Amino acid sequence: MSLAGHDLSLSIGENYLAFSRHEARGRSRAYETLAAEVAGDPPVLAFLASLPPAKRQPNLLFAAVRYLLGRPADIASLRALVAGRGADLAAVIQARRTQTNEPARCTSLLPALMLLPQPLALLEVGASAGLTLLPDRYSYDYAGHRVTGTDPRAPVLRCEPRGPVPLPERVPDVRWRAGLDLNPLDVTSDDDVRWLRCLLWPGEPGRGQRLAAAIATARRDPPAVHRGDLLTDLPALARQAPPGATLVIYHSAVLGYLSGTERRQFAETVRGLDAVWLSNDVALDVPVLAPGEASFQLVRDGRTLLATADTHGTWLHWLA
Repeated sequence: MSLAGHDLSLSIGENYLAFSRHEARGRSRAYETLAAEVAGDPPVLAFLASLPPAKRQPNLLFAAVRYLLGRPADIASLRALVAGRGADLAAVIQARRTQTNEPARCTSLLPALMLLPQPLALLEVGASAGLTLLPDRYSYDYAGHRVTGTDPRAPVLRCEPRGPVPLPERVPDVRWRAGLDLNPLDVTSDDDVRWLRCLLWPGEPGRGQRLAAAIATARRDPPAVHRGDLLTDLPALARQAPPGATLVIYHSAVLGYLSGTERRQFAETVRGLDAVWLSNDVALDVPVLAPGEASFQLVRDGRTLLATADTHGTWLHWLA
């Protein structure tokens, strides 16, 4: 995943074509088609040009349109919305962020978490609604290797293991968990849950059911997600972790939203804390993935590349 499908070095139309070809293709035929059509649609491009550059992302536009229409858009409905309710659409885009909270990303994190001294204290930056703060509650199926979580009603997350994945026999012992986000989403808020649903891509089987089950799991005992900036507020939150537990600071799909300077500052901050750092994300030293690479790198402490992983957790290729 790139900066939510937005590279500031490209034109708006080029960004939408890149999103169509390298991110939506093979995942969502509807969004592959829509993004390509937006790239050649002058009224929609003019609307996007009126927004701040960071608000022109395909993911954000398509989710905002779905939020207003109650269904995924096609080019005709998008064009009509821009023409008739452009101010409403711009308001939703300005107020919201792309905060996709895919619980299946825990399938990539689980093996790395189980290699650490237990118990754990989990601190996720860019936590959205906190659905990936619950790796111990979910159950897992790695191509027949099953791991049972602590919540029998939680969803079973499925992942194809590739390479010598150190598949665990159990879930981690989590003694403390907290999230940090610029705009936390509340799993008990129907409106925030609606936004999470709008961020799903049409045509991806199972994601809607998995999200609903993860939200129900989180609602039974909501994780604490604190409002704050990872560049300034992380150390204070990390100090709240209990002694005697391995503090793990981790994130998925966060680095692409930071500038190069901000990524370096974040890395320095995390390295200055007494914590293990797990990055399930784009590469630290580049702003976006290379075209066509719809995968994350799972990196420990900013130095050890453990694995590559699907951005939505469907496969994990272990390298270490």
